[in-house]
Amino acid sequence: MELNNIKPATGAKHAKRRVGRGIGSGLGKTAGRGHKGQKSRSGGYHKVGFEGGQMPLQRRLPKRGFKSALLKYNAEITLADLEVLAADEVDMLTLKQAGLVGQLAKVVKVIKTGELTKKVVLKGIGATAGAKAVIEAAGGSVA
Repeated sequence: MELNNIKPATGAKHAKRRVGRGIGSGLGKTAGRGHKGQKSRSGGYHKVGFEGGQMPLQRRLPKRGFKSALLKYNAEITLADLEVLAADEVDMLTLKQAGLVGQLAKVVKVIKTGELTKKVVLKGIGATAGAKAVIEAAGGSVA
């Protein structure tokens, strides 16, 4: 192999489309833009969602709903998660290390889903009324 023999792979390079360069090019006269209309003009185009002056779909539909930005700081775990967790004292740090709640979580609440048989002490973690009853029935506490 020599420097003067090196070629790019076949199909890797192709000629740029030269529009508006005469009838023989196949893209002469209107240069592939068709006849008349907004899209044929220089500088003539529209923004995304524009429907030619008709009221656009995103404005015809009603506004609906709201998603709070604070939700990413709230997390919940189930009684079944606590059962699997191999810790007697559960706080925010143990939950984050176990991967049960996200690293951004600031408020964690236990919900009553699943069963709990072992004693668990919660520190700095909330619980619903039903979950609190199950935890205390198993000999644990919510601080």
